[in-house]
Amino acid sequence: MSIYTKTGDKGTTSLFDNKRVSKDDIRVESYGTVDELVSFLGLAKNYVDDEKIFNIIQTVQNKLFTLASILATEDEKNIKYRIVEEDIEYLEKHIDEYMRKLGNPTGFIIPGSGKKSGYLHVCRTICRRAERRIITLSKETELDSLIIKYINRLSDLIYALARFLENEEVKVEYRA
Repeated sequence: MSIYTKTGDKGTTSLFDNKRVSKDDIRVESYGTVDELVSFLGLAKNYVDDEKIFNIIQTVQNKLFTLASILATEDEKNIKYRIVEEDIEYLEKHIDEYMRKLGNPTGFIIPGSGKKSGYLHVCRTICRRAERRIITLSKETELDSLIIKYINRLSDLIYALARFLENEEVKVEYRA
């Protein structure tokens, strides 16, 4: 079976519920940015030698497939899997754990004093962009509020993990 269908040659694509939309539709942009995040998390985890953090990232990647499938489905009745409050609690538990390990730092740092943290900081910024795209989509269509809550907490978790994995903390110095 060929992976190309030629159905997108005129700039449209199919959502999960088979509705055709433009490839630059905000819904496609939303789940496409989540897909980008999943891929970058896949890259980042290959530089992480901490098994627990590796597993957290992999769990998040799996959950992001659920989130992307929700975003890629226009008809609410066709959504099989959901983001639930326990998913957000999972993120919050790990945010609190890693921020505690860091002594709850404040202030800005220059991201990426090593590869592990550097790739995670890229993931954090992609996550924030996904959040912006999802918020734009939510202005056009009703979305489950847990979707925005999840992606917002996820950027916090990625930040906490990146900070934890910094080789050294390089504080931002504001200069005139």
